Amino acid sequence: LPPAEGSALIMLLSYVLLFQFLHKIIDGICGRAYPRYQDYGTIWSLSEWMEVLEETMTYFKTAVGKNISDEEAAQQINELNLNCQEAITKCLKGRKEEIRNALVERVNAISSAQLQDFDWQLKLALSSDKISMLQMPLLNLDLDVREDGEIKPISIEMNKEELQNLINALEAANKHVLSCLLPFFDVGVLSQRICSLQRHIPARPRTQTQSIPSGKYLLP
Repeated sequence: LPPAEGSALIMLLSYVLLFQFLHKIIDGICGRAYPRYQDYGTIWSLSEWMEVLEETMTYFKTAVGKNISDEEAAQQINELNLNCQEAITKCLKGRKEEIRNALVERVNAISSAQLQDFDWQLKLALSSDKISMLQMPLLNLDLDVREDGEIKPISIEMNKEELQNLINALEAANKHVLSCLLPFFDVGVLSQRICSLQRHIPARPRTQTQSIPSGKYLLP
């Protein structure tokens, strides 16, 4: 429950009030009511209340979301007195699965679309309606995305630069998901990102293309 200032503030609660406060925090994480400032206004100022609320929520979400060990979770609160450590540990262990399910549902709610399958084909654009000699390699990416129980085919045509931009975007999205909710990674997040990127691929002049068998060549 870092930083130390927030740790000191939560120790102002009695053991009984602390248990009630922690369970209310978890209730809020799980979609129910969070604790109310009116019930703790004699203990903390409004700014202190916001600090304790945010730090306690972050602790529970991080401990469960990153699936840290009991030892590491205990180490993060070792600056608290023994009563606080015991109360937080009991709440975390007793409601870990409930928190986990709430975090999973939150990640899944990002997108109902899921990537089912994909295929690719490399083509060589020989010319366009503006350029007689083009010689541009193009990647055709076919995606099968399941949404609302239906498979929707999506086809994307990209040049080398656009392909690299797509890869960079997916890697950045993957790192963000892994840093926030490692055990709850959902391919639907990335498929949503692919669908979103498709709308930003600029229109290209009509081209004459020559297909190269997929899987045998890479872009130079």
